[in-house]
Amino acid sequence: MVSKLRVQRIADRIREELSEMMIQEVHDPRLTGISITDVTVDRELAYAEVYVSALEGSERAAEVLAGLEHAGGFLRRELANRIDLRVFPRLRFHWDPTPERAEHIEQLLDMLQAESSSGWNAQATTDEQDKADG
Repeated sequence: MVSKLRVQRIADRIREELSEMMIQEVHDPRLTGISITDVTVDRELAYAEVYVSALEGSERAAEVLAGLEHAGGFLRRELANRIDLRVFPRLRFHWDPTPERAEHIEQLLDMLQAESSSGWNAQATTDEQDKADG
C-alpha cells in the first residue's frame, strides 16, 4: 500500500501532466477548451479518476468525455512515460459540474445582494419621510 501523501503527489502530477498534454499534444477538436479540475488515485494505484470541465459548460459533457475515452490509451501511455510508476493506473474520466455550480451560486448571491441593497434603500427612504412628516 502507498501512503496518502504519495498518492496525493501522484494525483497532482497526473493532473499537471494531463493539463499540459491537453494544451500541447492533444489535437482532437472535442478536447479544446477543457480543464482538468481534479485527479484522485486509489491507494492501490489501480485507477485514476480524472475530473474535467469545459468553458462552455455541461452542453459539451458528452462530447468531451467521448473524446477523452477515445484518447485514453494515448494519454495513459504518455503519462506512464513521464511519471515513473511500476504499473500506471487506468484513467477514468468524469464530468465535473463544480465550476457551473459555483457560477450559479455567485449569480444567486449577486441577486440577493441587489435585492437587499434595494430593500435597504427603500427602508431608509421611508424612515426619512416618516421623520419629515413627524
